[in-house]
Amino acid sequence: MKIDNATVDKIAHLARLEFENEAKEQIKKDMNNMLGFIEKLNELDTSNVEPLIYMSDEVNVLREDDVKHEITQDEALRNAPKHDSDYFKVPKVIEKA
Repeated sequence: MKIDNATVDKIAHLARLEFENEAKEQIKKDMNNMLGFIEKLNELDTSNVEPLIYMSDEVNVLREDDVKHEITQDEALRNAPKHDSDYFKVPKVIEKA
């Protein structure tokens, strides 16, 4: 497979990029080089290679969650920049459509 100008234009449109003529030629050259590297990998015989699921054999060491120090609702609200009697007040981030 070879990358042509139409393919570069389509990928640029999808990525919301714009290229001038010189940059487009360089991008096309770079993309063809990348495809060449991938085609080189296709020459390898991987029929006896097990799929790699994890990068190492190490296992996560998990600990139990122990409560060290509980704070009351009043203590939590005391440090909040804005609050009412029961809740933290934060700026609205979702608008109704």
